[in-house]
Amino acid sequence: MGANATVNTSESAEARAAAEAERHAEPVGHGNSPAAWTLVAIVLFGSAISCVAFALASALWFWIGVVVMGIGLLVGLIMRKVGYGVGGHKLKNNGH
Repeated sequence: MGANATVNTSESAEARAAAEAERHAEPVGHGNSPAAWTLVAIVLFGSAISCVAFALASALWFWIGVVVMGIGLLVGLIMRKVGYGVGGHKLKNNGH
């Protein structure tokens, strides 16, 4: 009975390893696109404004930074919708 349990454990480990390899076989993309990079750059700029404003106790500049972060989110979403996101039609090579 102990040998049978070892075989089942090794088979399930092999099955898990095969399933994991299959899951990682397809490229994910991870947002490597102009839309994602633009979003990240704008949000980082807004968060830097908010961080400095927080340290200086300036509520006005803190909220300006928050608004800049929101604008960054909107810009990234709009760029994705018009084709600059991962797999977007503006990024595909058409042979020209």
